[in-house]
Amino acid sequence: MYIFWIILAVAFLVIEFGTVALISIWFVGGSLVAMVLALLGAPLWLQVVLFALVSGILLLLARPFLQKFVDPHKTRTNVDALIGQKAVVTEDIDNLAGTGAIKLSGVVWSARTLDGSRVESGTIVSIQSVQGVKLMVMPVSG
Repeated sequence: MYIFWIILAVAFLVIEFGTVALISIWFVGGSLVAMVLALLGAPLWLQVVLFALVSGILLLLARPFLQKFVDPHKTRTNVDALIGQKAVVTEDIDNLAGTGAIKLSGVVWSARTLDGSRVESGTIVSIQSVQGVKLMVMPVSG
């Protein structure tokens, strides 16, 4: 039976190398524990239970920790990089009238508020999201 667990561990490794997404690597650990149990003469039901248990524990405990290193925080680019930045309202923002503009880094953008409130020209706003060619903003308090 230990040969079966070795073959299974190798198969999970091959799958992991093909995906590099930390999906099947956890089952390699479970397979290795089951292989050791098979070599020690443990019954098949115990091998299967510990395979599932060890794989599940590795998945739940180690994956979130290792995911930080495999998939580091992505750097925002293009319009996504605008989110969180501050800008000055150059044209009163009025969602009902469909008007409003802000100036950010020398570029004028169409703007609307998330909550539908009216914002006067000269107000500092924070960019919350991008919808099409419009920046969704909220006034900065203080």
